[in-house]
Amino acid sequence: MEKINIVIADDHEIYRDGLKLMFQKQKEIKVIGEVDNGQDLVAIAQKLQPDVILTDIKMPILNGIESTLKIVSSNHNIGIIALSMYDDNDLIVEMLEAGAKGYLQKNANKEQIIDAIKTVALGQVYYCNSTSESLTKLIYKSKIFNPYLNKKVIEFTDRELEVITLICKEYSTKQIAEKFFLSLRTIEGIKLKIQEKINASNTTGIVIYAVKNGLVDLESI
Repeated sequence: MEKINIVIADDHEIYRDGLKLMFQKQKEIKVIGEVDNGQDLVAIAQKLQPDVILTDIKMPILNGIESTLKIVSSNHNIGIIALSMYDDNDLIVEMLEAGAKGYLQKNANKEQIIDAIKTVALGQVYYCNSTSESLTKLIYKSKIFNPYLNKKVIEFTDRELEVITLICKEYSTKQIAEKFFLSLRTIEGIKLKIQEKINASNTTGIVIYAVKNGLVDLESI
């Protein structure tokens, strides 16, 4: 597998250093640049053409939203992942509308960060596992951001639709299994099949797909 070349943009040097240290142990990921403001991010993205950019939303000179707009306008193949804090829901949606392909909370663990980079490098969208109900509703209401435009209609079985509805209602795998008198393994298999159909990396992706495509009524969940 070829290395995924990434650039890190954050105005906190300690946070950048922590990410770089983590990536040094990953054979498939290579940090090829780092910056501490949005203006330099635009310049380095144009120069180095990384596969993925990890960028804070709030940065000096140009913020993450402004720099994302500029980068995506010249090269939409660069996968941009927004780094956010807990209270950044409105800004996360603006980042997604600007062209970011995913977002992570800054306290995400190593597995989530690596999964996000690999997912976005493949051109797919990554949603942080801890997506809040309020953020889901903001994404649903967004008239600009829809990662599922121009994609063929996906057909689901009745059981898959039932599982999707329960996932949106925040049922755990165990609760879904108990409701249908099925094993945990069977429900996990159904969830994985759904994720494969819609190119989702986790159950959060299932929720976003469901609300964006009218499979569930947000007012009922």
